[in-house]
Amino acid sequence: MLIATTGHGMIKAQTGGTMGRQNHSARLESLLREWPGVVVTAHRFGGLEFRVDRREIGHFHPSGLLDLPFPVRLRRELVAAGRADAHHMLPNTGWVTFRVRTEHDLPAAVELLRLNYERLLGTQTRASVNPVVGKVTLVGDRDDMPI
Repeated sequence: MLIATTGHGMIKAQTGGTMGRQNHSARLESLLREWPGVVVTAHRFGGLEFRVDRREIGHFHPSGLLDLPFPVRLRRELVAAGRADAHHMLPNTGWVTFRVRTEHDLPAAVELLRLNYERLLGTQTRASVNPVVGKVTLVGDRDDMPI
């Protein structure tokens, strides 16, 4: 399974080849640098921080935890839909945590990053905020699957 970017700055899984040691941080960094206005810097607790317009989109820890700040209402929707967990250290805030364990988790991580990116830029539509049924953990071989 290989991870590749689409023309929309998203990740999709493709079959073929073998993956050596996972480097999710480098993949996320490479992808988010393609998004207009995104700045990638070192995070104060290790890992990478992604920002747009001086506001944090989220940060990725070397352990595979992706943390993102959302309004509390949206955090409740994301957690209820199973798309993210309440933040591992600040569960009663708008922060969420998403665990990237394998390359199969990257598309769902990118969806959360993109949701927050569009929210911060004010370009999201209400439909993009509504929770989806279930948690994306595996991407099939379909090329027409929106990610």
